[in-house]
Amino acid sequence: MSGKRPESAARSLHSPTVSLLRSASVVSVFTLASRVTGLVRELLIASAFGASALTDAFNVAFRIPNLFRRLFAEGAFSQAFVPVLAASRAQHGDEATREVIDSVATVLAVSVLLLSILGVLAAPWLVWAMASGLQQNPSGFSSAVHMTRWMFPYIAFMSLVALSAGILNTWKRFAVPAATPVLLNVSVIAAAWGLAPVLASRGIEAIYALPAGVMLGGFLQLAVQIPALHRLGLLPRLGVGPSALKKAWTNPATRNILRLMAPALLGVGVAQISLLINTQIASHLTPGSVSWLTYADRLMEFPTAILGVALGAVLMPQLAAAKATGDTDRYAAMLDWGLRLVLLLSLPCAAALLVFAQPLVSVLYHYGAFTDRDVQQTTLALTGYGVGLLGLVAIKVLAPGFYASQDIRTPVRIAVAVLLLTQLFNVLLVPHLAHAGLALSIGLGALVNALWLLLGLLRRGSYIPQPGWWRFVFQVLLATGLLTGLLMYASQALPWLALRQDAWQRMGWMALILLTSAGVYFGALWLTGVRLKAFLKR
Repeated sequence: MSGKRPESAARSLHSPTVSLLRSASVVSVFTLASRVTGLVRELLIASAFGASALTDAFNVAFRIPNLFRRLFAEGAFSQAFVPVLAASRAQHGDEATREVIDSVATVLAVSVLLLSILGVLAAPWLVWAMASGLQQNPSGFSSAVHMTRWMFPYIAFMSLVALSAGILNTWKRFAVPAATPVLLNVSVIAAAWGLAPVLASRGIEAIYALPAGVMLGGFLQLAVQIPALHRLGLLPRLGVGPSALKKAWTNPATRNILRLMAPALLGVGVAQISLLINTQIASHLTPGSVSWLTYADRLMEFPTAILGVALGAVLMPQLAAAKATGDTDRYAAMLDWGLRLVLLLSLPCAAALLVFAQPLVSVLYHYGAFTDRDVQQTTLALTGYGVGLLGLVAIKVLAPGFYASQDIRTPVRIAVAVLLLTQLFNVLLVPHLAHAGLALSIGLGALVNALWLLLGLLRRGSYIPQPGWWRFVFQVLLATGLLTGLLMYASQALPWLALRQDAWQRMGWMALILLTSAGVYFGALWLTGVRLKAFLKR
């Protein structure tokens, strides 16, 4: 007999999930702060600059380093680095893992330095490849090139931030990596608020203040990670000189990460190719199309980041550790818990984006240079994204289920097929829906991607749904139906565009409606038997 009391055993059984919930909650809170400040940033940009050729130029220029960031740093690199790091720590201990960190950091630092130099030199070709349609307005194209050169080194900062975040998340220190994106938003807000008027007074386009804010934000995001790593004794020691680089390059863990990055790079590259194609198409549509999609994307990122990114960041190292130690039951239970949470929280958000898009866009963006037409066009794009919100969030939980097993090839094959399908959707939808067709294509593709990943996990037996799913789905659908009816009525009952002159009244109505909707949704769940406290402690 173990001598452990039953209640102690129960606490031991539940503690991993409670720990996951607590960690996910911490990440969600900081991610919420990031998205709130991000919306303030976009609101300020929309109010000051509207949707024009210059805002298109900035959005294209900012997407270029972000594309490489998602491709290399937060994409292929993180997908390969975190599972290897978590497995190394679980199997070989902290000391051996510190050597892995030093080797990987040395190779990464040299790589991103060279990439930054090449990016600055190749800026005109990169802008043309991303959005050749900007050449319809020569000043817009030229501005995009200049801003790309200013912002491309942002990729170097963010690659090292991704390295730091992977280390801290593996050591279950989630707060600092989750909080750092706030610094980017605060920096851009400060630049738009303080530097833009100074530039305008000197005859320089005020929008050039935004790249300065981006670079400051990248520096600050890296700087705040350093003390956190230092306290854990995990601050990477970069090797200097050819011999140090050779040693780092030949480290077995580094080679393993590079081996895993090859298919991961293709997988993430597929998503970025899709973004590249969509931006290219949008740049040939009506001026402002790139900006309308960007403003809608910022709103759509609220639920995807608060839930999907938080769960992905927390689950990835935990799933990898469970796989490394052969704990298949814990692995499957964590996936089941994550997917139920995805359905519970993302389905009502998707309903809100579909039927309540115009009020959301009006309250958040409809000020200053942002016109009624801009509201309408951004609303159309947001509705398209809303169709695929459930898929976009679910992917953040399902894909780590493969990455944790160091299987990156399967998600890559799925991503390639979905890319081709998305472009077929573009061919069918864009001629009729313009930029909104691009958003809808992404949404439909995300649903297909998520379903395919889920079926893959089910077929291989990695994920076995726990009892009660059909009842749970019915309860969530019923509650979402009631919420949808309320939001549809509220969307039509108030003149949201006409309330532009009374911003506080409009915001007050929005707060009241959203709070009432939340009460209806969670009240309906409670009446049908869903006990959130018990559910979250499963």
